[in-house]
Amino acid sequence: MQATNFASAKEQHFLSLEEKYGAHNYHPLPVVLERGQGVHVWDVDGKQYFDFLSGYSAVNQGHCHPDIIAALIEQSQKLTLTSRAFHSALLGEYAQFITEYFGYNKVLPMNTGVEAVETALKLARRWAYEVKGVEENKAVIIVCGNNFHGRTTTVISFSSDPTAKNGFGPFMQGFKSIPFNDLPALAEALKDKNVAGFLVEPIQGEAGVVVPNEGYLSTAKQYCADANVLFIADEIQTGLSRTGKMLACDHENVKPDILILGKALSGGALPISAVLADDPIMLTIKPGEHGSTYGGNPLACKVAIAALTVLKKEKMADNAEAMGALLRKKLMELKSPYIKLVRGKGLLNAIVIDHKDPDAAWKLCMAMKENGLLAKPTHGDKIRLAPPLVINATQIEECVEIIGKSLQALN
Repeated sequence: MQATNFASAKEQHFLSLEEKYGAHNYHPLPVVLERGQGVHVWDVDGKQYFDFLSGYSAVNQGHCHPDIIAALIEQSQKLTLTSRAFHSALLGEYAQFITEYFGYNKVLPMNTGVEAVETALKLARRWAYEVKGVEENKAVIIVCGNNFHGRTTTVISFSSDPTAKNGFGPFMQGFKSIPFNDLPALAEALKDKNVAGFLVEPIQGEAGVVVPNEGYLSTAKQYCADANVLFIADEIQTGLSRTGKMLACDHENVKPDILILGKALSGGALPISAVLADDPIMLTIKPGEHGSTYGGNPLACKVAIAALTVLKKEKMADNAEAMGALLRKKLMELKSPYIKLVRGKGLLNAIVIDHKDPDAAWKLCMAMKENGLLAKPTHGDKIRLAPPLVINATQIEECVEIIGKSLQALN
């Protein structure tokens, strides 16, 4: 395991266990965490860090939020799983809560984010055949280059990331990739009468927090409506107050035809995802045609209600908007020659590193780790900066000081 020389003897023990017995499908920083609270996490040696990844935005509400954990504990002592072979006292309550919360007729509950993406793709195809009248097996989904929607075989079929894709074929057909933030390309692709949906991240997180031009989402939604095509928003990472609004699409007053949620839907407590749509779309899937043993389980329902309640109760979108603006301002004031670009919206941000060393972003993250802040590079030269939404101004300034100090490692 690379860079374990930075690890203590105690950490090295755990790292060695993972190396020997775990699959090698991740390349994490050499830090072993055992506790989290709010914006902080602690390693097995008791060292405290600011968490600037938030479980890829799964921990928007902060680590171990007391309201979410209380709901988890309460429900875990009553009933955790029935499967969908039976009804539970909580599924209907949760379905009413989340559909009213986001303004849709129906919800289809799943577990992981990529399961929700797969669900949305199946819904769009079924709608195309039953409602739009596309010929069977001819439906097309438009996607964007440099997307990240997960790593199942269907989803990597339309990925442009060779790391996720190479060596895993053959791939699923029925997808057309166009450049992100390119309205003319979308207009051209929509001329195909077999197009069922346009799947898009409002901000491309994994690609390095790529924010589209203002008006892109609203115009794309209108183009889709004019072509009788479903606008499918993957808000797994951008949603749930992360960007300064409840949904990133809310910045342009766009209501997706299909909304995909995950990650912070549980506040990081367990895997919960959801697909929301209105009846003409959702009711095209009949009993037995899609499902999940754990989807909509009582424990998930209770936790998701608590997680969504906390977001509004504590006005986390407002805090994300204000703290994100402060973070970007303070980062730019560093005037570091190694920071080529600062970009983002709310508390979903990234810095692009400018350095002749291709490993500079990794080295900077290692330096930040030593100085008490955890972040991770994406696509080589970009570092995502996405702390929990409970962070305050004093903590933002402290974190920027850590980043500024750590940048000296690149001299």
